[in-house]
Amino acid sequence: MSNVPQQRIPTSQQIQASLSIWGWGGLGVVLFLVTFGPFAIFYLAFYIFCFIGGGFAVTLLYGKINSEKHLEKCEHSYLPPTQIGILKTLDEMKLELKSIKIDRRLTGSSFIDEPLQQVIQFALRDYIQYWYYTLSEDESFLLEIRQTLQNALVQFSTRSKEVDWQPYFTTRLVDDFATHLRVFRKAQDRLADREDKQRDITEELVDSFFEAEVEMERKICRDVVCTSNKDEEGFLRDLCELLLYLLLPPGDFHNKNMRYFLREVLARGVLLPLINQLSDPDYINQFVIWMIRDSSCNYEAFMNILKLTDKPTELEAVKDKVLEELQYLRSLDTAGDDINVIKNQINSLLFVKKVCETRIQRLQSGKEVDALKLAANFGKLCVIPLDHILIHNIALHFFMDFMQAAGAQAELFFWLTVEGYRVTAQQQLEAMQGWQKDGKKQPSATKGLLKTAAQGVYDQYLSDKASPRVQVDEVSVTKLGEKLQKDDPTPEIFDEIQRNVYDMMLRDERYYPSFKQSPLYVRMLAELDMLKEPSYRGSDDGDGESFNGSPTGSINLSLDDLSNSCHDEFMHLHAFISDTGVCNDHGKTYALYAITVFRRNQDGSEDCWKTYRRYSDFHDFHMRITEQFENLASILKLPGKKTFNNMDRDFLEKRKKDLNAYLQLLLNPEMVKACPTLIPYVYDFLENKAYSKGKGEFARKIDTFVNPLRSSMRNVSNAVKALPDSLAEGMTKVSDNMGRMSERLGQDIKQSILKVPPLLPKSDIDPEHCRVSAQLDDNVDDNIPLRVMLLLMDEVFDLKEKNQWLRRNIKNLLQQLIRATYGDTINRKIVDHVDYLTSPEQVADYVKKFRDSYWPNGILAETPPRRDKSIRMRTRVAAKTNLLGIMPDELKHIIGADTTRKGILRVFDMFQYQPMNRRLVYVFLEGFLETMFPQYKFPELFVKLHSRSPRIHRYSQKLKSSSLKR
Repeated sequence: MSNVPQQRIPTSQQIQASLSIWGWGGLGVVLFLVTFGPFAIFYLAFYIFCFIGGGFAVTLLYGKINSEKHLEKCEHSYLPPTQIGILKTLDEMKLELKSIKIDRRLTGSSFIDEPLQQVIQFALRDYIQYWYYTLSEDESFLLEIRQTLQNALVQFSTRSKEVDWQPYFTTRLVDDFATHLRVFRKAQDRLADREDKQRDITEELVDSFFEAEVEMERKICRDVVCTSNKDEEGFLRDLCELLLYLLLPPGDFHNKNMRYFLREVLARGVLLPLINQLSDPDYINQFVIWMIRDSSCNYEAFMNILKLTDKPTELEAVKDKVLEELQYLRSLDTAGDDINVIKNQINSLLFVKKVCETRIQRLQSGKEVDALKLAANFGKLCVIPLDHILIHNIALHFFMDFMQAAGAQAELFFWLTVEGYRVTAQQQLEAMQGWQKDGKKQPSATKGLLKTAAQGVYDQYLSDKASPRVQVDEVSVTKLGEKLQKDDPTPEIFDEIQRNVYDMMLRDERYYPSFKQSPLYVRMLAELDMLKEPSYRGSDDGDGESFNGSPTGSINLSLDDLSNSCHDEFMHLHAFISDTGVCNDHGKTYALYAITVFRRNQDGSEDCWKTYRRYSDFHDFHMRITEQFENLASILKLPGKKTFNNMDRDFLEKRKKDLNAYLQLLLNPEMVKACPTLIPYVYDFLENKAYSKGKGEFARKIDTFVNPLRSSMRNVSNAVKALPDSLAEGMTKVSDNMGRMSERLGQDIKQSILKVPPLLPKSDIDPEHCRVSAQLDDNVDDNIPLRVMLLLMDEVFDLKEKNQWLRRNIKNLLQQLIRATYGDTINRKIVDHVDYLTSPEQVADYVKKFRDSYWPNGILAETPPRRDKSIRMRTRVAAKTNLLGIMPDELKHIIGADTTRKGILRVFDMFQYQPMNRRLVYVFLEGFLETMFPQYKFPELFVKLHSRSPRIHRYSQKLKSSSLKR
């Protein structure tokens, strides 16, 4: 029993421990399966497998890399050792490397060198260093690049100092701009004549523009450069390589790597982005607004732009902005006086919105109306007296064209010639009297020259040999001939016959009466800005058309419509403006002034009433009384007119104060005593009734045209008389200007009929197919401002299409104004201004502006995103408004309101096409290089570079075929 092994019985603690292990293990498995699902065991096995496999792959890769390194060491151990000579050579090359010293002087002026060095540093940092340091840390290459750039700038600065920039800025630059405008005008004319308009209008205009350029330049056409990105880059590369040849030292230029590198940086990194920006129409429009930012916005110009634009997108953009502003104003929570201001602004915006909607509807429906035709059909036209027509250049131009068509130009030219003779004869006789008073010797040829001039007028128009001959009373002509033979000529010798000719032109149905019924008369009113545009009332679809013309009347309207009763009894009137309000009538907002009037009668009683007047009523009343009582014009001063923000509360208060002062001065007892007949006019104005405007809208417009014209003519006359000419110089002028008067007038008639430009040499080339500078009048003295003004005015306002008499008068007026105002000093001022623009201080300022615009705060400026189309359209409207608003009224008086508007809008339209803008930029660049390097054959080079255009070859073939046909 003792040998039988006894089995060990587990204790209760062991059993509990075993059950605890299995229990917790089972619980863990259950929780694992419940938490991760029944397939969790497979995921766990997969993770373990991936872990083991990854460790194996890492071990294998590590062993492979170590094996390759070991093999590479074994291979190198079998190579021959490096020769001592190679190591020695490398050491000597390292010893030869010396630090490059850069001279920071560039132009010789510290004002320019400092900002220019910063521009170089920024350019190297942002265009070269950012990628070069990824290749090498050697600074020598960067230093060589910097030294090369500085050498080029030094050469450029040296050459620029040797150039006389005055001819470029005063002649070449203006000629390039005027020629570009001429090409654009020819393209517009061609597009208007084309019947096939299926293509896009922009594409057609660009094609017509470059076709006209070929005809103008003959051997050059820049269409390929301006329309193809690839060809433009090639042109800039060629141009930059040529500039590098001229500016770099030979060693640097023959280094191809250096040359190609600099060429690409200049062409694609500098010139191309600059040209893209300068030719962007939106950038140009913003620049125009910035340039004339100091001028106040003109409400009248803004409304004219909205009514004249033919771009629905512009109108839509303005309308959207108006709706946005309306929504903002309506959301404001205002009370008291501010609510009236808000209401006025809302009414104004609603009116602008209505104008935009009406204009858009007309453009989309194709119901565009010609105001000239409507005016001629309805006949509601202003009447301008003949005497005013004859003294107004613009009106005279149209009347002259009419008289030529009627075959009566001799009568008109006779009247004008006698006027010129009278003024000149008076001046010469006054000079002779001055010589006699001073006791100086009187030139004997004076009277002889005057007699020769008078005889020339007689022979040209009144003698039996005159052709054409002025038809006047033969008795008067005979008497005049006898006076010329016996007596010395006087300034009044032709007065009787001149009055007869004037009466004939005035009363003969063939002349002035017929002129008032002709289309030329309507065009004249449009040029004088006295032709209202048609207004559309009634249905919203624009079918209800009614022409709102100016009332028929005359410049010299009488005051018969006033009370003719004579106020013998003495009256005491007292009046003052007690209140001011703003009214809105059919979309038109205006200020209304409440005038409180007190009148004390003879019996001691007193009457009191209120009457309401607008500013236009005050203006009309002022015109009437100053016309009737000329001495009041220097005493009574009406507050000036304001066309924008004239509903502002502060402005209205100021105007109320000024008008009150005007009334008090008018009702002053001393004034009433000095002008007793003024009382009926004042009483009629202050009476409690609707004011009847005796002058009307037409007369108020005439007031802005005729009165400045009269004053300007007096000023010019006084300036001419005040010129310090000696009598000998005056007699030379008489000999030149009057002794050959008949010859000149004959030339004037031929030029006016045949439209031949005066004083130009004959040529086989059409003047319209050559540069503008080729048509400069050789007889014009070397007066820079006059030449520049004539160049620009001819092309901007297309004065070549005007009557040659008008064109010559414009030239003479400008010449007299320049000489009388400045004399020869204006040339010196222009030269001084050009010197100022090219002075070191100004050039340094240009460099700083370039630096600050491209690297604001020293950081390269990011390319701005293209602005939204609606913003660009509103910018166009704002730019046009500013351009039209800065045009002085004096310019309209000289060349006409309609011509002025068309000229300004033509210039604006020219800048709205990027290919054309690129062409202008390249023309300026070419002119700059030709001026900078006159000793090199840049013109021939540009002919070769631009001869790749297919248009050149087509034009050459056309010329050959036309020559063969001849």
